[in-house]
Amino acid sequence: MRLLVLGGTVFLSKAVAADAVARGHEVTCAARGTSGSVPEGARLVSVDRGEPLPRDLGDFDAVVDVGRLPSWVRSAVAAYPSAHWVFVSTVNVYADDATPGGTPATLPLVEAMEEDGDLEEDPQAYGRMKVACERIVLDGAASAMVIRPGLIVGPGDPSGRFTYWPKRLAAGGEVLAPGDPDDLMQVADVRDLAAWAVTACEQRTTGVHDGIGPAMPLSTLLAECAEACTEVRAQPASKGVDSEVSFTWVDQAFLQEQEVEPWMGPGAIPLWLPRPEYDGLPAHDVQPSLDAGLTIRPLAETTRDTLAWLEATPDAVVSGIDLAREKELLDAWHARAPG
Repeated sequence: MRLLVLGGTVFLSKAVAADAVARGHEVTCAARGTSGSVPEGARLVSVDRGEPLPRDLGDFDAVVDVGRLPSWVRSAVAAYPSAHWVFVSTVNVYADDATPGGTPATLPLVEAMEEDGDLEEDPQAYGRMKVACERIVLDGAASAMVIRPGLIVGPGDPSGRFTYWPKRLAAGGEVLAPGDPDDLMQVADVRDLAAWAVTACEQRTTGVHDGIGPAMPLSTLLAECAEACTEVRAQPASKGVDSEVSFTWVDQAFLQEQEVEPWMGPGAIPLWLPRPEYDGLPAHDVQPSLDAGLTIRPLAETTRDTLAWLEATPDAVVSGIDLAREKELLDAWHARAPG
């Protein structure tokens, strides 16, 4: 298969290119090349998505695109309409973040934004532009599949959201666990989504699907991550791993009172979301995606591999509060909590 990856130098698009190369496909990555390198075995063609996509990059059986601006996607589909397309969208296209168990067949979408928007001025434009991009692909390509990922995790994550937890749990000790232990959360390993995208190109899979893992209580997710860190801790060559982990669950009202940010950022505790307004965002029904060919590796494997990547990548981004801020919060919590 001759595959064009629009991107190929960062995280998911790079994982797609690597997976396709490993399967023996002929892979061309179209990107500026300033954000990183393409996987060994892939061909890099320097392009600027701000300009019309060249039509002479070659003949392709399939295209994988992670673009966020309608003008980018419109130009690319016009250049290669006869290929099978896999477009990577986002769960931010949904207008309902509160209802758990949603699927592409049940959840309403935000209004499409057909023109390019400025995300710094209007962060909400991201989901609206992705809706427009989806429509461009579904209407203009010979055949197409849309993947709407939730939180993508694993080695190479430039956001540092999930990465916070393997790093923190590997350090051991008393860990601040945010919100209610029964709050649902789901993550998807970047390599699983990449493999699904490549298989979809091979099989010309169509339809609209969420790119998510199984929803589970946050307490279960953190416990599985902690157990994986314990396994790493037991290895003689392990580094950066300290004492056993104990969780102290701190409720939402306290976190908001202490001005802790949700989800991501230097003042945030990642994977924590305000409830109930975000009960549905990290709790979609994974079964339709599994039925469409997505396979999910164990969370412990993702955790171990993320730790290994962190050890090998000193400048990796880790989003979230530092240990000093965590201790400050825990001290304040214990001072006010009975017993």
